Amino acid sequence: MRGEPSCPKCGGRVRAPGLFADTWQCALHGAVYPLQPVTPPSVEALGVVVARARVPVWMPWPLPVGWLFTGVSYAGDDRSGGRATVVACSGPGPLGGMGELLLVAEELGVGLGARYAGIDGPDPGPSLNVDGPPDAKVLAAGRPTSLWHVKGAPEDRAVFVGEARGLWLWAIVWPEQSGLLMYDELILADLREAGAEAELVPCGALTPRLLDRP
Repeated sequence: MRGEPSCPKCGGRVRAPGLFADTWQCALHGAVYPLQPVTPPSVEALGVVVARARVPVWMPWPLPVGWLFTGVSYAGDDRSGGRATVVACSGPGPLGGMGELLLVAEELGVGLGARYAGIDGPDPGPSLNVDGPPDAKVLAAGRPTSLWHVKGAPEDRAVFVGEARGLWLWAIVWPEQSGLLMYDELILADLREAGAEAELVPCGALTPRLLDRP
């Protein structure tokens, strides 16, 4: 996935716009917004995604103690802009060991969040039951935001999803028990609004979670 764009829904190859189609095409999913290659975490890489994003670029801010920014990517191209973003962070888990968190913001139907969640997509669909009270809450760009636990995800992760600014907000946490992190009312900042503060983000090593095909 590092070298060329891929399908945000399955990670497969995509065909660039050409004579017969003016959109990126996946053999399995048809027209898609291409997921751009992942680059090592840096303030510069983050800045590229922030500049192109048409959806929020969510990050816990301040980061939990000991946590680092460990990767970023987006689905879209120069013409469409970023229609989905994913930010990865890693650090000490609430019950010991290392935890990893992916935050995905996306438009309806892009499918990036469902892919990393390990569920059938492109959106939460029947995996999400919002009839009861929310399972977790975050403060997203200053607004209380409810998140619900997604049923049917692989047992190695905890998946939460809600809506922020009219778009899907996914939180995928490894290992599953590190999902306790989501019960601490994380404060999420949209890095498009962070300005110079974004240059203070501490960077770690690239997480393989962004490179794998879940």
